Amino acid sequence: MGEKTATFSIAGLTFDWSIIISTTVTFAIVFFLVFWMSRKSVLKPAGKSKQNFLEWIIDFTNGIVDGSLPNRTGTNLKFFAFSMFMFIFVANQLGVAFVVNFNDVTYLRSPTANPLVTMTLALIAIGMSHFLGVQKLGFKNYFKSVYLSPFSALLPINIIEQFTSFLTLGLRLFGNIFAGEMVLSLLWELANAAGVVSFVPAFLLTMIWQAFSLFVGSIQAYVFVTLTTVYVSEKTEIEE
Repeated sequence: MGEKTATFSIAGLTFDWSIIISTTVTFAIVFFLVFWMSRKSVLKPAGKSKQNFLEWIIDFTNGIVDGSLPNRTGTNLKFFAFSMFMFIFVANQLGVAFVVNFNDVTYLRSPTANPLVTMTLALIAIGMSHFLGVQKLGFKNYFKSVYLSPFSALLPINIIEQFTSFLTLGLRLFGNIFAGEMVLSLLWELANAAGVVSFVPAFLLTMIWQAFSLFVGSIQAYVFVTLTTVYVSEKTEIEE
């Protein structure tokens, strides 16, 4: 079951409108959501306020970082972890709530349902972990710890491991979100297959699957940030 997307080219490079629109909408939602929750902040918010909810999210992502990086590197990584979690969480849920098609061309969906987006996020996460490793340990100690540990003979395997970490980080996120959207589209086709007879059960199944997709999207955002901090920890700590 193929999906049409609109593209345009600049200087020989091809860009996908669905990716650009979807990521821009995700960025906008995250920005305005955090801006709204952080407005009129007080020292001791009362009750179930929006500020309390924002602080809970921050504490949650800080806890993820502290679990793997209870040091200065982790402290400096906390804002990145919060931003990454918020972006991936909103991106995962976008296609559950909104899918915009016009003339059989998709313009808005979950950006993380596209492998180019998830692999880019994975490249940022893995690239940052290697950069921080070199920055903290120096290139010699970094190379020894990451590629020559525990034995120099494992160099080829360690190189492959770094590449597979990048692939699995991006493809795991893509696979889960893409599969969820595919099931939703199949349920929509089922709803239109035989009128009321198919619409009622398809509608109920869609509600159940959307709730499950919200759960999966949340878990995948958590897993992505957790693995990012684990990879940074591996690259920045010298194994004795």
